Amino acid sequence: MKRAPVIAFVFLVSLLLCPSLRAEDPPVSDRTSDGHTIVGRTMVVIPFENTSPTPGLEWLGESFPETFHEQLNSPVLYVASRDERLRAYDRQGVPAGVHPSRATLYRLAEQMDVDYAVLGSYEYDGARLTANAQLLDMRAEKLSPAVTESGPLADLGTLQSALAWDLLRLIRPDFSVPKDKYIASVAPQRLGALENNVRGTLATSAEEKVKYYREATRLDPAYAQAWLELGKTYYAQRAYELAIAALGQVQQSSLINSGLIMSGAVAREANFYLGLAAYARGDLAKSESAFQFVAARLPLAEVYNNLGVVAARRGQKKAAEYFQQAIQNDPSDPDYHFNMGVTLSQTGDRAGAAREMRTALDHRPNDAEAKMMLDSLTPPAAGGIVPSSATSKVPAERIKRNYEEDSFRQMTTQMGSWAEQQFARSDPRSHARFHVELGKELLAHGFTTDAEAEFHHAAAVDPSSTAPFTALAEDYDARGDAREARAQAEAALRIRESTEAYLILARLDLRENRMEAAAQNINRALQLEPGNPAGQNLKRTLAAKLAEKAQPLPQP
Repeated sequence: MKRAPVIAFVFLVSLLLCPSLRAEDPPVSDRTSDGHTIVGRTMVVIPFENTSPTPGLEWLGESFPETFHEQLNSPVLYVASRDERLRAYDRQGVPAGVHPSRATLYRLAEQMDVDYAVLGSYEYDGARLTANAQLLDMRAEKLSPAVTESGPLADLGTLQSALAWDLLRLIRPDFSVPKDKYIASVAPQRLGALENNVRGTLATSAEEKVKYYREATRLDPAYAQAWLELGKTYYAQRAYELAIAALGQVQQSSLINSGLIMSGAVAREANFYLGLAAYARGDLAKSESAFQFVAARLPLAEVYNNLGVVAARRGQKKAAEYFQQAIQNDPSDPDYHFNMGVTLSQTGDRAGAAREMRTALDHRPNDAEAKMMLDSLTPPAAGGIVPSSATSKVPAERIKRNYEEDSFRQMTTQMGSWAEQQFARSDPRSHARFHVELGKELLAHGFTTDAEAEFHHAAAVDPSSTAPFTALAEDYDARGDAREARAQAEAALRIRESTEAYLILARLDLRENRMEAAAQNINRALQLEPGNPAGQNLKRTLAAKLAEKAQPLPQP
């Protein structure tokens, strides 16, 4: 919603004349009336301005939005992507490489309808890098005093993490994670790897992007974001084998790493493009597995659609179910109705297929393929001539190549109940998993109270799931509450046997030097899942501890 021009003018004058206006503490309520669904805030980070004469450091300006997007983007704070920011620049006629004036920045933030905009600058004196950031509160129309961090250029990652913490405390005064703990929890990127990743982002040709992203992954083989961008670039070039190899480097086994960087979002996007690349290569099993990975964690219409396309290619009856889920999530997309129509026609439901084709044409009247398909499904009037299209080949289902997690996250951040409504239509297992993963993301960002509420909600949604209890057990264990951690793990085991619960108990037993109990829990976990890496590691740890005491390893 646009504010009155006079208010905007007065505010702009106040910003220009008095840049040290202090933001009042914003409200901290992030939940709807149901007490479970997150309703958060939105932010755009403007590339920082280089105020030093040192050449070759221009790339640093873009590194701040990239790093803050990774660290701050959470279920309670949506940070706009670079693409969204560039679209706003384009609408305002601002070239991408130009640092806008403060007045233009206000108009950009207003146009994007965000709650906050982050403005900043940096200076390098040859020994230390100093960065300043200010938070512009668009709702309260206040600009915070600058927060400043300084350090060696080689410690850029640490400096940016410290600045991210400063901004979090301005937005969430209740954010309780100590600064040193927050910084320590973020796995820092090597300076060279970060530079190459940012330069790849800024590159205008696919060849340059590949060069920079490959160098970033060479310098840091665990750089998930760089692997993702490299895989997407290969996919855009139709180098599907290379895309599959690059995207496969993004770890699928862990949605959230040991730090605060949102590898969960990276893993989801990587699997979406992995599914597309595998589909293009004809590896339908790999494609289905990748799309399932995403669908189990976010109710994205395009993912359900693609699962339906893959299922249809494999001759599976569940294709129609997937297309129906896509239609429920986004009934205005004509491709979902088109795909449903194709599937229904192949099962002999000509009336249903015709209905879906008409709906597709209502949304896209110039769809010649849908029109031809509808003609083939519509019986001719008495004595009429059968349309030539009636004997045409049934068209192929349409796959979606647009990944819209950013749009989904923005919608769920601003309208938290919408996500709950989407999952309310799904099975309890998927619904509960959504809240467990949401809780893990909140926990990884330090929002402990919010995370625990999500775990409890997941348990209520699906009483047969052990995941909420093991997640709570991990949470309590990380906070040093061994008693409550043990209680939650045992609660999970009362539902059914769980590898994760046994391993949590085993870790607690090892810490308390209860070797026999630890051995029993490790063995129970490995009986359920013999190849579990964490279980194997715990078994080796136990053996090493017993060796120190010259004790034999307890037998199962």
